[in-house]
Amino acid sequence: MSKCILIADDVAIIRHRLRELFEAQPGFEVCAEADNGQDAIQKAQHLQPDLIVLDLSMPVMSGLEAARILRQIMPTVPIILFTMFSGEFTQEAARSAGIAAVVSKSKPATALVDKAKALLN
Repeated sequence: MSKCILIADDVAIIRHRLRELFEAQPGFEVCAEADNGQDAIQKAQHLQPDLIVLDLSMPVMSGLEAARILRQIMPTVPIILFTMFSGEFTQEAARSAGIAAVVSKSKPATALVDKAKALLN
């Protein structure tokens, strides 16, 4: 059975590329895309994904704000922060928000898939 992934990023081309990347892997299905944190929360509540990938900087609601809410309503669902801002401050803020991992957008996208596989197994 495929693992359902929710991808939230305000840049459409990034969402589409991540969808292609995940769906090219056996056992992954992207069940939804969101363009901000608030949209991600609404879709997550409805679809109950197995994993959530959030961008840090999004309009309406940031990835950190969304993660705090998602952690309360879906405490067992792992969240990955996929961001250009991956310094120590971001790592610390992510941990305090309940995010399982931070993956830098400057790394190959396969690093994100590898992290997702590790969190779901």
